[in-house]
Amino acid sequence: MTSHNQSYANDANPLDWMIETQDGDPLRALLALMERLRDPLRGCPWDKAQSFASIAPYTIEEAYEVMDAIQRGDMADLKAELGDLLFQVVFHAQIAREAGVFDFAEVAGALVAKMVRRHPHVFGDGALGAGESRAQTWESLKAQERAQKGAHSVLDDIPLALPALMRADKLTRRAARIGFDWPDTDAVLEKLEEEKQELAQARAEGDAAHVQEEYGDLLFVMANLGRKLGLDPEEALRQANAKFERRFRAIEAMAAAKGSAGQLPLAELEALWAAVKAAE
Repeated sequence: MTSHNQSYANDANPLDWMIETQDGDPLRALLALMERLRDPLRGCPWDKAQSFASIAPYTIEEAYEVMDAIQRGDMADLKAELGDLLFQVVFHAQIAREAGVFDFAEVAGALVAKMVRRHPHVFGDGALGAGESRAQTWESLKAQERAQKGAHSVLDDIPLALPALMRADKLTRRAARIGFDWPDTDAVLEKLEEEKQELAQARAEGDAAHVQEEYGDLLFVMANLGRKLGLDPEEALRQANAKFERRFRAIEAMAAAKGSAGQLPLAELEALWAAVKAAE
């Protein structure tokens, strides 16, 4: 076996060296790799300079790249992106270990304990009752955990960093648990019309701050409408984005024969859009 003190800079495959030194365990090798990257003397200057806050945006980005790979059905890319996301977890855990607050083993242990606790119908004798859904049991257990943490509001622990539409959906789902909700979808549609009128009034007044406020209210109601329709607003908007991108790229391809899309008048672009839409 290669000595732990031997540099692997000249090895044919540094990964093989790393795994070998950790008794063939890739996870232990990953933890050792992260520790080496953060080593005060031999580590990477960039990795050593990072903090929870500085790498948080990368953590979010990697989660979205996992979702992108799933949506594209690219399993090879999904494997790679899951690895990148795991690296982010290990990165945070290493920073916490250095600060003496927790380590990766504690992260994994706490996760296992939480999942066992939230699945009494699997790991205990808490079989689901008649008419009780898995989601109801899950939410009930999460509510108990929030109460144990000293939560004072049903809205506590909804992350501020969530995408705004997703957070709007979660906020209103929580409020709906105590009955603060529109009675049906038609009521939300009526509220939508009301907000559209208020936005129009704000525009007429020429008050930019008021326009933004009313526009936000309109988006918030749209998130509620998605919830009432059983739709995920983030997923719906992602699909709309993908549809627009697909059609616009088709317009660009069709316009290339006449020069470029940027050289065509709006009327021609709209005609191309209609043609692409009809073709789909």
